Amino acid sequence: MRLLLLSVLTLSATACTWVPIEPVGKTVRVLPGGAVPAACQNKGEVVVTVKSKVAFYNRNPLRVQEELETLARNEAPSAGANAVQAVGQPADGSQRFLAFQCPPR
Repeated sequence: MRLLLLSVLTLSATACTWVPIEPVGKTVRVLPGGAVPAACQNKGEVVVTVKSKVAFYNRNPLRVQEELETLARNEAPSAGANAVQAVGQPADGSQRFLAFQCPPR
């Protein structure tokens, strides 16, 4: 019975999004991989981390990646940036993003 309850709690917890987008994060755009637009100024790097594993259960990699992107968007304004670009793929619930100040679209 305990194992069943633990399994249900773990599975239901992994269906939730743990990282909400903040109002300042909504203004930050995500740049696709590759070359950065020439008009953008590099503002540094943002490193973010979320749980990729709950107990013995590996969380959905797409959900983890989405949460990492949301965290990066939330953190970018504190670096004076309005855009982020992922540097490589997530690893163990952590990912690096470059932060940029780009002209408005």
